[in-house]
Amino acid sequence: MELLTTLFDYLNDLTWGWALVPLLVIIGIYFTLMTRFVQFRYFRRMFKLANPKNEAVAAGQVSGWDALMLSVGGRVGGGNVAGVAVAVVLGGPGAVFWMWAIALVGMCTSLIECTLAQTFKRRMDDGTFRGGPAAYIRHGLGSSYKWLIWLYSFCLLASFGFGFNAFQGNTISTAANDSLGLAHWVTALIIGPLAGLIVFGGLRRIVKAADAIVPIMCLLYVFMALVVIVMNLDQLPAVITTIVANAFGLEEAVAGGMGAALAAGLKRGLFSNEAGLGSAPNVAATADVKHPVSQGIIQSLSVFIDTLVICSCTAFVILLSPVYQPGGDLTGAPLVQHALSSHFGHWAEYLLTFLLFLFGLSSIIYNYYLGETAVYEFSKSETARMILRVLVVACVMLGAAAPQATSVFFFSDPLMGLLAVVNLMVIVSLVPIVLRLLKDYRQQLQGGNESPVFSPDQFPELDVDRKAWK
Repeated sequence: MELLTTLFDYLNDLTWGWALVPLLVIIGIYFTLMTRFVQFRYFRRMFKLANPKNEAVAAGQVSGWDALMLSVGGRVGGGNVAGVAVAVVLGGPGAVFWMWAIALVGMCTSLIECTLAQTFKRRMDDGTFRGGPAAYIRHGLGSSYKWLIWLYSFCLLASFGFGFNAFQGNTISTAANDSLGLAHWVTALIIGPLAGLIVFGGLRRIVKAADAIVPIMCLLYVFMALVVIVMNLDQLPAVITTIVANAFGLEEAVAGGMGAALAAGLKRGLFSNEAGLGSAPNVAATADVKHPVSQGIIQSLSVFIDTLVICSCTAFVILLSPVYQPGGDLTGAPLVQHALSSHFGHWAEYLLTFLLFLFGLSSIIYNYYLGETAVYEFSKSETARMILRVLVVACVMLGAAAPQATSVFFFSDPLMGLLAVVNLMVIVSLVPIVLRLLKDYRQQLQGGNESPVFSPDQFPELDVDRKAWK
């Protein structure tokens, strides 16, 4: 056990410690320049494409809106509350600025990887679609990279399917215990069966659950933050000035100044929005859209919602409260709870607990689907998926009932780091394909076609599933 711990600690230092964050930033900037700032050129189009009223999909299919909700539900979790609080305590207010900056860059990275996921998706026997990094490695790079597919799939299953689901159970039960005095085992008995009810229903039930949960939790959280901002409108200009000044070292809130703000903000932003990590493409591939780029654009919006909207809400709730102290001992979810209490009173802690419950539940079902996609690469049997569902529910309940037990899942972060490295190297190799698809998409728009259609005949050299693009 000690040997494994040492190994994963080394892997964590190698990835998240110093290599991965700069790599994500550099590659994100590279994609932004190569695509001529596509995330900004198509910013307005994101909202048009995401509108479910503008979509026409076959009965039983997953729409672009459905995939967006599932993706947002996965990206938005306890980290958008507790993680942001940690970032502004360790890095100062300037960390918020660097979260914004990396989100704007990450929007392009997400567009690239999700476009590839759509391009190489496969139609399943039940009519649904499946794809993601494993698919674009196999059909984009070639079957000789099967070992890379297995490595990716193992990391995805272990980190998201098991590890992060245990942590989500932990986040929910800890919040319920702090605000309601609810015993951890009671929360476990609530969240476990509820998660099981959803994941045992397969992809279509998961999508329906996300459609119901995600808009409610996001709108409630944003509304709550907007009320805080309006209540403290006179302080807002000073807070924004402090964020920018601290970001560039003009004001020092914590030891390390600009460096601390940069490190905390970038890491939190990347960890939260998942752009480039190779997780969201698995969900993006499920959508029934007319052109791969369309879903890539929609998924860029997911990054925007996660960081520029939800994380910003948390940041302003904290920074506009009198309880915030840079470098202080009060951090994580308790800091947000105290901040809300200072604005609204003690009852706000109950609202935050409810929202954390929704955040956690949406992340659990998203993580489960990532795990299912990974298992599919090892076994296509229904038995394997049933075993996975049982194990996922067990991990959620273990994390909720025995928070200290989540230390068993210490491998999650380093394996996610390895997952990201694999995915980044692959999408850098395949980016010429995305540039051609973007050109095709742009030319159709310029020709007057407001709903570009992907034609496999225009790309005969690509190993695409023609049944998926009828």
